[in-house]
Amino acid sequence: MIAYVGIGANLGDARANVADALGRLAALDGSRLLAQSSAWRTAPIDSSGDDYINAVACIDTDLSAQALLAALQAIELAHGRERPYRNAPRTLDLDILLYNDERIDTASLQVPHPRMIERAFVLVPLLEIAPDIEVPGSGPARDYLAAVAGQAIERLN
Repeated sequence: MIAYVGIGANLGDARANVADALGRLAALDGSRLLAQSSAWRTAPIDSSGDDYINAVACIDTDLSAQALLAALQAIELAHGRERPYRNAPRTLDLDILLYNDERIDTASLQVPHPRMIERAFVLVPLLEIAPDIEVPGSGPARDYLAAVAGQAIERLN
């Protein structure tokens, strides 16, 4: 299965946390890192605190979507992720954006990620590594760039 994972952090050494998360994704059992975007800086949206560092990774994985979610949450916990309230600042946030062309809607997981087409910090890095990607049920991801054009985003590397 090809999965796209959104990565973000705005507490502690956010750049180091994002870089470490990419390394941990590359080392997941039954998975292989296929591509990673540049690191991008964005202001918080529906959140607070310092600017976020964001990236998107593409992995080929044998893990089920639920097993991948569990693995991502374990990586977050290793970085001291706490969830005191919705959209709280975070040391590390990992989200399954896409999982092949599947549509998943359970209590613990929604794929495609429900707000991905509303966020420049997802679309810009995603389109950097997959310019022709389609979002199941929504169409080409690039069609949503105009709607997020007012969200500031800066490439760091």
